[in-house]
Amino acid sequence: MAPEVNRTDPPRHGEERTQLDAWLDYHRETLLLKCAGLNDAQLRSRSVPPSTLSLLGLVRHMADVERWWFRRQFEGAAIPGVYWSDAEPGADFDGVNTADVRADFAAYTEEVNAARATAAGRALDETFTDHRGDTFDLRWVYLHMIEEYARHNGHADLLRQLIDGTTGE
Repeated sequence: MAPEVNRTDPPRHGEERTQLDAWLDYHRETLLLKCAGLNDAQLRSRSVPPSTLSLLGLVRHMADVERWWFRRQFEGAAIPGVYWSDAEPGADFDGVNTADVRADFAAYTEEVNAARATAAGRALDETFTDHRGDTFDLRWVYLHMIEEYARHNGHADLLRQLIDGTTGE
């Protein structure tokens, strides 16, 4: 079963970093909320052919996205993707049929915690240059991650409704 989650509403006012951390965590928790209470088969359930989209695939994808932006790009860590590789760029979505669901949720949690640790104490204006030579700041990473989660949480909402009719925030 997917883990249960208690989602915390972001504060309605406050300092920029507090707001960004809270909104990113809200979206992380929303993804987990969409998976909560489902069994392995339900989490692996695909939307409609030919799409490979599934709730478990979204969790795996976001583990890779967390690692990519916070650790590989911002921190500059020379580590492979969690699921993604040049040889298997779609492994996050395509590998769910035989995936260890518990291990995938643990990997996701590990990447979220690593992302938090990477960003802790770092200035939002701190920059890095990616593999293409483009320069970004940590603020951009936060905003991009919030956007990425918001988009995929919309997918998760539709997937959950397809699985058991559950709708909501």
